[in-house]
Amino acid sequence: MRIATFNANSIRLRLETILEWMASHNADVMAIQETKVDDDNFPRLAIEEYGYHVAFHGQKTHYGVATISKMPPLDVSYGIGDSAWPDDKRILCATYDGVRIVNTYVPNGTKVGSDKFEYKLRWLERFGTLLASEMRAHPNTIWLGDINIAPKPEDVHDSPRLLGSVGHHPSEFSVLEKIVSELGLTDCFRKFNQEAGQFTFWEMFRPQIFERNLGWRIDHIYASFPMAERCVGCEIDKGPRAGTRPSDHTVVYADFD
Repeated sequence: MRIATFNANSIRLRLETILEWMASHNADVMAIQETKVDDDNFPRLAIEEYGYHVAFHGQKTHYGVATISKMPPLDVSYGIGDSAWPDDKRILCATYDGVRIVNTYVPNGTKVGSDKFEYKLRWLERFGTLLASEMRAHPNTIWLGDINIAPKPEDVHDSPRLLGSVGHHPSEFSVLEKIVSELGLTDCFRKFNQEAGQFTFWEMFRPQIFERNLGWRIDHIYASFPMAERCVGCEIDKGPRAGTRPSDHTVVYADFD
């Protein structure tokens, strides 16, 4: 099974890129983040015309997640499922051929010390509870998406300068590590590749930033123990970021035997 993740930064703008990538790479499941479209205007028919199934959970302009697949999704759920938490259209869970896919778009945090940064940390803590519940019910679980954290020095282009900023902050490292360690998750990409300079996101507002590889690895695929044992490869494909009208992210995909 080939499972991919991609922050599209508007699914309607990148739909052709997504569908062509899925077809050319024979992907079974592709998790999309930052769809930026409400459910009434989601391009369901265009996706189904290609022969794919899709589950989605979105809103106009901001956030939103969708999961496109060859097989129908089962047992679909949306959001944290807690009335004490706002439904900010960031979580979509579904089962595909016995594998539970937890598609997430983690809050960015905006600025260290801000309310949004504190919300990001609290959101991750609450999400950890949800993920633990999902894994108890589904031993074969994949958590993936735009995690918005580059957890190691080699995951950013200039760790000494960027350490302490949003996305590369010790408080974020701590809450992510707690989730990963307590639930026994494996970072699929780092299972196979320990090299620095392997990034999934390059900002748009600075010239030549992609060409100079001034990036961040913030899009991740994590596997439960049974799925990590089955994982036979995980790669970053820079092709979509180098294409016409690209997202600021690119595709990460993993193969499972």
